Amino acid sequence: MTDKITVAGVSVDTRHWIGGERVASAETFTDHSPIDGAHLGDIARGGPAEARAAVAAAKAAFPGWAATPRTERARILHAIADGVEKRLEELAIVETTDNGALLRSHRRGVMPRVAHNFRFFADWLLHLDHEDFETRGHTNHVSWDPAGPCVLITPWNAPLMLATWKVAPALAAGNTVVLKPAEWSPLTASLLADIAAEAGLPAGVLNVVQGYGAEIGDALTSHPDVRRISFTGSVPTARRIAASAAAHLTPLSLELGGKSPLLVFADADLDLAVDLAVEQYDNAGQVCLAATRLLVEEPVAEEFTRRFVDKATRLRQGDPRDEATDIGPTIHPRQLEKIDGFVRRAVEAGARAVIGGRRGEGQYYAPTLLTDVAQDSEIVQEEVFGPVLTLQTFATEDEAVRLAGDTRFGLAATVATGDRDRAERVTAQLVAGTVWVNCFFVRDLQAPFGGSRLSGVGREGGTWSFDFYCDLKNTVTAPKGWKDHG
Repeated sequence: MTDKITVAGVSVDTRHWIGGERVASAETFTDHSPIDGAHLGDIARGGPAEARAAVAAAKAAFPGWAATPRTERARILHAIADGVEKRLEELAIVETTDNGALLRSHRRGVMPRVAHNFRFFADWLLHLDHEDFETRGHTNHVSWDPAGPCVLITPWNAPLMLATWKVAPALAAGNTVVLKPAEWSPLTASLLADIAAEAGLPAGVLNVVQGYGAEIGDALTSHPDVRRISFTGSVPTARRIAASAAAHLTPLSLELGGKSPLLVFADADLDLAVDLAVEQYDNAGQVCLAATRLLVEEPVAEEFTRRFVDKATRLRQGDPRDEATDIGPTIHPRQLEKIDGFVRRAVEAGARAVIGGRRGEGQYYAPTLLTDVAQDSEIVQEEVFGPVLTLQTFATEDEAVRLAGDTRFGLAATVATGDRDRAERVTAQLVAGTVWVNCFFVRDLQAPFGGSRLSGVGREGGTWSFDFYCDLKNTVTAPKGWKDHG
């Protein structure tokens, strides 16, 4: 095994980062670029031994990091953000090569957001406070105490941004971290370890271990010394993690994707509604928040569809490193097969592909819109996680709300309407962790983020993140009983 590989001119260490040192494994797994299938390198494949070593390192580093003053923790987090900004172009090209998302998006939005994640929670930490209150003359003081080692398991669709949504608040809270990145896109997590070390983060405070699913995941999530587990991914994996964590009642934060609706009412700005709908193809549809179910009011359905098809068919699919590309590849051959299977079964069941419905060369799947779909069909009820949308119509506001809520998921929803009163009525009835009205993907870190139903458990963001990553303590002090030492 080669310890380092070169990806798009950037050197990336393929070993784990445990206790401030690079650690190899006896076994490896291969990492390929979804752009052209190129072999990027062989990555250290960890198992129970590496999991135990990483948790031990995090446990050993915890007392020192927990005792570090808030101002110093915040300074180091800002230094990590500085390092991200300094290496932004390297991070962008490596992640694009590794997971196939648009390079222009990584440069302009994703990697700047990575830096912002660290800066936001560093600053929030310094102002994290709860005003003391009185109970029959007794003073109540609320504090956020660091919980201990945290296991963070992150997905492949936005590897570094989604990882740092978790890493930044966990570190800010005074916890130590074991980060397990997705095996299909592990490279920028390794670069993050380098950046954190250069920023002065003490050894063992951040550990990065790589491996395949349960091989290493079970050892991490069942470890008795782990105090928090945060996971973003599939429902089946979340069930396994929850069962594994149950033995020690380890608190969980789970974000599990969705099957979100976009409700388009006849009074909406149709051009805006079409723009919102086409935006759901972002990142080749590999976005948990994507509104993949288009619900359109009958009087405007025909015109909406016409405008949507006109705009969507002008999207350019191809190499994500090209500035002109709008849609890149799917992450992995297995994911491509999954997407294709969903569409083939839908068409066999009577759905009509208005656009797309076919594979391209390599790992590319054409942007697809399916109509004539039944509400109880697989394509309407199950998360595809690809560039596949369905379109259904509704006659009344009540029907729109019913269709929107008729799913096991509840991560997000989008509403397009020109009527403020309708927007208030409808959003009040939607089951979703986030609802966007006449907009999409506006995400402020101080807002709560998470899902309802099978879309997840818990909320993160702002103070909610610290509520999860800390043990909240209320200290009640009596006004009497003090001795004068003067």
